[in-house]
Amino acid sequence: MAVDAGRYSLTLSRRTRRRKGVNVLMQALATLAALAAVAVLALVIISVARRGASALSWDFFTKNAATFGQSGGGVANALVGSLVIVGLATAMAVPVGILIALYVSEFAPPRVGDLVRLVLDVLNGLPSIIIGIFVYGLLVIGSGQAAWKGSFALAIIMLPLVARATQEVLALVPSTLREGALALGASRWRTVLGVVLPTSFGGIITGTVLAVARAAGETAPLLFTTSIAANAVTWDPRQPVLSIPYDIFVLSESPDPADHARAWALGFVLICFVLVTSLSARLLLVRYRKRLEG
Repeated sequence: MAVDAGRYSLTLSRRTRRRKGVNVLMQALATLAALAAVAVLALVIISVARRGASALSWDFFTKNAATFGQSGGGVANALVGSLVIVGLATAMAVPVGILIALYVSEFAPPRVGDLVRLVLDVLNGLPSIIIGIFVYGLLVIGSGQAAWKGSFALAIIMLPLVARATQEVLALVPSTLREGALALGASRWRTVLGVVLPTSFGGIITGTVLAVARAAGETAPLLFTTSIAANAVTWDPRQPVLSIPYDIFVLSESPDPADHARAWALGFVLICFVLVTSLSARLLLVRYRKRLEG
């Protein structure tokens, strides 16, 4: 009996060591994967910043793009154009996305809600160039390009992001809040507008910021909708405007090395914008979760 007990103890200790070894190995692999992801991001940022540093200046941000055949110029019209396009796209996508999320989360029958979620997921997976071609055929052919048409294309891209993020946030709202409002005699819509939405406001803002970061870097839809623009600053959404992603594309195709440096510099500006908006969204999400838990 003592011999059997010793063998069992020895076998058990070997299994324990094997499990510990596998655990250490998997932790090491997971850590290396995380470090690799961080290293890739750092390498991209450093590489883009190093190649575009020579072009960064006050004139770079305040002057318009140079006309064809001229050297120099800045990106002021591209910065303003992106602000117009993304701002208008946000105004289009956010209200509709929130309403869709409210319908799916609060009012839709289960089967209808599942169908809407499926449609949103499919829409989110569509290549942006397909959306650009769709908007080109729907709005551009016969009437020309305009900033608001590019905004409409970006709004289609932003819509599923805003809707799905809002759905996830609404699901985090405690059911006791809804039940308490309904028990006090509030209507369903009054409960949604007065209790559910204010409670989930921080999470909705987070989803919106992430959608804005995604839209700001899209190029393909703008090629079809607002790429033929004058080298001047304009806030008129009825006119085609230059944008940061499209300007990067144009500058990168230039034979002038100085234009290549400006393309890298503009890429660094876009990376900084995406990083700032993404970090802001994460901080807002952390504060929102602490508010719900507290």
